Amino acid sequence: MAPPPLIQLKDISLTFGGTPLLSGVELSVSAGERVCLIGRNGSGKSTLLRIAAGLVEPDAGSRFVQPGATIRYLPQEPDFGEHKTTLAYVEAGLGPGDDHYQARYLLEQLGLSGEEDPAHVSGGEARRAALARVLAPSPDILLLDEPTNHLDLPTIEWLEGELESRRCALVLISHDRRFLTNLSRTTAWLDRGQIRQIERGFGAFEAWRDEVLAEEEREQHKLDRKIVNEEHWLRYGVSGRRKRNVKRLGNLHALRDQRRNYRGATGNATLAAAEADKSGRLVIEAKGIAKAFGERTIVDAFSTRIQRGDRVGIVGPNGAGKTTLVHLLIGNDPPDSGSVRLGANIEMATLDQHRESLDPKLTLAEALTGGRGDHVMVGDKSKHVIGYMKDFLFAQEQRGTPLEALSGGERGRLMLARALAKPSNLLILDEPTNDLDLETLDVLEDMLGDYEGTVILISHDRDFLDRVVTSVIVPEGQGRWIEYAGGYTDMLAQRGADVKRETVKAEAAAVEEKKEARAAAPEAAPRRRLSFNEKHALETLPKTIDRLHAEIAKQQKLLDDPDLYAKDRKKFDAASAAIAKAQEELAAAEDRWLELEVLREEIEQA
Repeated sequence: MAPPPLIQLKDISLTFGGTPLLSGVELSVSAGERVCLIGRNGSGKSTLLRIAAGLVEPDAGSRFVQPGATIRYLPQEPDFGEHKTTLAYVEAGLGPGDDHYQARYLLEQLGLSGEEDPAHVSGGEARRAALARVLAPSPDILLLDEPTNHLDLPTIEWLEGELESRRCALVLISHDRRFLTNLSRTTAWLDRGQIRQIERGFGAFEAWRDEVLAEEEREQHKLDRKIVNEEHWLRYGVSGRRKRNVKRLGNLHALRDQRRNYRGATGNATLAAAEADKSGRLVIEAKGIAKAFGERTIVDAFSTRIQRGDRVGIVGPNGAGKTTLVHLLIGNDPPDSGSVRLGANIEMATLDQHRESLDPKLTLAEALTGGRGDHVMVGDKSKHVIGYMKDFLFAQEQRGTPLEALSGGERGRLMLARALAKPSNLLILDEPTNDLDLETLDVLEDMLGDYEGTVILISHDRDFLDRVVTSVIVPEGQGRWIEYAGGYTDMLAQRGADVKRETVKAEAAAVEEKKEARAAAPEAAPRRRLSFNEKHALETLPKTIDRLHAEIAKQQKLLDDPDLYAKDRKKFDAASAAIAKAQEELAAAEDRWLELEVLREEIEQA
């Protein structure tokens, strides 16, 4: 007999003025279960987790929580409220009987002192404090939304071990394949508003998903053939009894409705790098390069030779100097000592992890075209901006969307689109997998596999590194870096240990550098938040949209009378004007709601 559920969602439905986001969703989690929630960007995973946490009320359905069960929810963007320190924030999440020592212990394990000011922490520091807050009470159920976002590899591996050792139930959203594979025992796939579930972990998910989609495609093919046969009978068949013909005609209409209402699976991005002429065989040669900032040595006597076709991964803790090392290797920064030589005919394209470098007021089309016309130069070929947008899963309607309204995943695809349009034979990718869903990661991996040039990749995604790179460069502390052949797993086998944080002294120095940088830039803009009017609009617009739908249906019912125009011309004109006005207001309301919802998601994921 299956154990009773700690939390159960039944027949959950939620719609935001258009296609249902969730439609009859069922999810049940029992004590000790490890569930990974999988789905494309925008499929409603975060919304469903917020419903499970009791923070969002669905349109229909029920939520049950076992009496006495404790739940802790990790959002993508934690709200620190008025707390003065990270320790105060974590302790505020403890219950009456919880051990306050756990708050300090977890903060220490996560590399924080507890004295940090929440108003001035980085994204990674905010994520670590939020993790300490949800882990400290030892809840019965943990709901974690992208817990590895902004974390470095040592912290990801620590978190993985910590969650594995706990007995609590776990519902997990993540795009980190290795993290999901190691922790999950059940997979819930949220696809087109509904959940399919298998009692196996993420390791079995992708093969199962492909089988499900292939079977769905076969069923649609059968349906198409059946419709063709019925239409052939309708045109050319011998008439039988009238009642039987009417019934068969009704069946044909039902088949057509079924085909029309079918929501096909979302397509994949089409990624292809514009390749320049081949570089020389030697791409980069570094001999004994060193770099220091003050008393802290970032790189010390590092040497390497990178040849055409190599895929070099660079891993390490945040603050270890990965980006600095790359800038030294590609000649953006001169070393304090040693030498760097670039090979012949190098054409470089760079994807920077800092996506804020673009003007947020630019539209999507302007960011791709540089504000010049309607075409993008992809290599030496001109391509219409709409076609290029569709390659990266942007809808035609998003052409005029300002960058500030894009979600994290959309910004990631935009930066990839810009980087890959430039002809190159050397790709520099700094955290390219941030915010990308699993399907887009697969396409990016295939593109890099087909790319004939050279790749230098900074990433915390262990699975992606294993699939892509041919060698891995790792910091060993005190500015020493060592290159290992193979992928991330091969590096661990050769090194005999996980990637650890540098010494406490170096970590403290990095924190001090961040504080000094922040103190020197008081004019930095405060974090964007929704205004009162924007929050109010988000709450009220769905009701306005429903009202307008009802008004349109009411007026359409009048216009469906074929004799109305002849019987009452004024009533016909009034109904026509009313429906036109309602449709115009509906379009504006839906556009405004979509703009605000995207802004809200962007703020939560920033």
